[in-house]
Amino acid sequence: MDTIHDDPYLTKVRGWDGRASGVPEIGTSFPRADAWAKVTGTEKYAADYYGSDLVWAGAKRAGVPHARVKAIHAEAARRMPGVLTVLTHADVKGTNRQGVVRKDQPVLVETLVRHAGDAVALILAEDRETLKRALEEVVLDLEPLPGVFDPEEALKPQAPILHEDHPTGNLLLQADLETGEGMGAFSACDVEVASDFQTPWQEHAYLETEVGWARVEPDRTLVIVASTQTPFRDRSEVTEALGLDIQKVRVVAPFPGGAFGGKDGITVQTLLGLAALHAGGRPVKMVWDREESFVAGTKRHPARFHYRLGATKDGVLKALQVRMVLDTGPYDHLGGVVMTLALEHAGGPYRIPNTSLSARCVYTNNPIGGAFRAFGVAQAAGGMEQMMDLLARRLDMDPVEIRLRNVLRKGDRTPIGVTLQHSIGMEECLTALRSHPLYLEREKWKAEAGPFKRRGVGAAALMHAIGYGPVVPDVANAKLRLTREGRIRVYSGVVDMGQGNAATCFQIAGSILSQPPDAFELVLPDTERTLPSGSAAASRCTYTFGNALIGACEALKQRLLEKAADLLMAGSAAEMALAPGKVHHLVSGREIPLAGLASFMAESEKTITHRFRAPTAPDRIAVSEEVRIHGLGHAVFSYAAHLACVEVDELTGAVDVRHYLSISDCGRVINPQAYEQQIQGGVAQGLGYALMEDFQVRDGQVETRDLATYILPTAMDVPDMDVEAVQTHETTGPFGLKGVGEIGTSGPVPAIANAVADAVGVRLPCWPLTAERVLEAMERI
Repeated sequence: MDTIHDDPYLTKVRGWDGRASGVPEIGTSFPRADAWAKVTGTEKYAADYYGSDLVWAGAKRAGVPHARVKAIHAEAARRMPGVLTVLTHADVKGTNRQGVVRKDQPVLVETLVRHAGDAVALILAEDRETLKRALEEVVLDLEPLPGVFDPEEALKPQAPILHEDHPTGNLLLQADLETGEGMGAFSACDVEVASDFQTPWQEHAYLETEVGWARVEPDRTLVIVASTQTPFRDRSEVTEALGLDIQKVRVVAPFPGGAFGGKDGITVQTLLGLAALHAGGRPVKMVWDREESFVAGTKRHPARFHYRLGATKDGVLKALQVRMVLDTGPYDHLGGVVMTLALEHAGGPYRIPNTSLSARCVYTNNPIGGAFRAFGVAQAAGGMEQMMDLLARRLDMDPVEIRLRNVLRKGDRTPIGVTLQHSIGMEECLTALRSHPLYLEREKWKAEAGPFKRRGVGAAALMHAIGYGPVVPDVANAKLRLTREGRIRVYSGVVDMGQGNAATCFQIAGSILSQPPDAFELVLPDTERTLPSGSAAASRCTYTFGNALIGACEALKQRLLEKAADLLMAGSAAEMALAPGKVHHLVSGREIPLAGLASFMAESEKTITHRFRAPTAPDRIAVSEEVRIHGLGHAVFSYAAHLACVEVDELTGAVDVRHYLSISDCGRVINPQAYEQQIQGGVAQGLGYALMEDFQVRDGQVETRDLATYILPTAMDVPDMDVEAVQTHETTGPFGLKGVGEIGTSGPVPAIANAVADAVGVRLPCWPLTAERVLEAMERI
């Protein structure tokens, strides 16, 4: 139906604000439909609901990394005025388990605490102050258990086991594969380099923390409005965990106030659902403050890498060995998927005929490892690209030249054995970098360093897979509707968490249907009104949903032309053309408004849907089916070459990034402005990972608990960036596009590390490259 639900917040239709005009064209910058509302503060996020009769919910966290629950003393809290109820695992009627692949995380802990952020009890109160006091009144009787905080120690026979029901103990997932001669190929190498690297946790630190609200409708439907990347998957998890009928659960996803992977999975949703079921029909809200977000939220996986790389004396890569161990914390939460993506990208964008790759993802009592922009690739690229510079130095070769000598081309096999059959612009990216003034004039720039300063320049070559991989179907479903007013409503089932894919949808639809921006409306993801289209993750949003949208737009266009041809008694639809707000008969000059056309169409004729499933790599990689289902390997990749120009203070060790260059192959660029913003944002986030975001955990306890101690890059830290594009044409992508959301994040760590090594001759085995660490390393040489 054309009518909008009585509750405008739950199903709000987003339209353009009138600040853009004309029919949008593919390949041109176009204003984002959501920009004005966001910068003026009128956009409604999940955190912005403050309705009447509101109940506040909060979780009592365990506070210890490993313990047995002997008792939960909640009587004092229950007696407090303003406390509605205190819930425990006994109140959960379903499986009490949540998770994407392995459902191993309890909604509320039953008997075993596995990390300090575990939720043990849930309190409902009339206001936030009462809630805060009630949480303090709940006393947990816990028997401390020995914890395991080192992933390699966790694999030893005597280590405490976190999940007794897991057949491989603390080993969540492992993958081992060889290509060519494997380790045997090292004997034929003229030169070898080897190094170990250790990567840190990284906190998402989004402006809007984990938040949402929920209520049970009069028809007993549980409605959850949450800041999430995965509304349809959330509905399935909530349904199973709480023992509900999936047809009676609805999840609505407004624009999130930041996500970056941290909301790719359950945060508040199941707790909110449980609270709403005990709130007597009143709306319930849950907001994690910054400390709770830091303690209970997911982090980028810390990892350890051992690299060994062999080549000929001419710099041709012959052999690679990689051993990696990832710390997933107490629960899976996509840990196995992150591991397989790290494994797939461990050899970078290079031809390496002989590889021996091994990966382990391990349970510990540390914070939960989860999805984070660049999803395992940032960790692996940080190691491999430093290895390329180590090899170049050993051979006295130009670091860009050695990359060009080994770069992947169409028809080559990746280091895991996937044959590349899609667009590849890696060579073009590196060639453009090599001819850029920042690279050509690097020695002159370095020589101009001031007193007590040293300058260096570092490069990195990158690739990033798009989509889910060979087993899990990567599907999007687009839905369009012609309203009685002659507007076109786009139903998007994939979340726009700030990357701009919602606006790109308007640009795609407008270009195909020849309509200006104010002719469109957008329905944000809502499991009742939109269609399942997968997660906002894996650099897949515009690629998959854009393809589905093109199909829907083409079908709607044909239907409108045919209907108009019938009404105007034209010879055929070929005589008709869409124009803003109308259909035009090219032969007679007659026109019919879209609103008039809608009045002659049956309800079923006004709606179009189209499904798209992304292609997969046909290669059968020699790993177990359990590893394949986690996403190994991929068919389509984006590529990039990065260059960092840094200045190091000899007195303090502080690293200042003065210039940054990014040249990326993300296929055809639909919106140059949005493309540039995505690359800039990814680089800025990678810069924080490289230099300052030092998330500290000791014996399972988070020591970095606020933004005063977790340092994020600001405008003062981010240099002016030169963002360029190598526009290959990906035949499977919408208008030739590939994913752009993550490729920018993986480059700063290796590019900056290589630049620091170029400047001061030291290479640190870990990051971030804080001033203290750099200075200590400089003092040791």
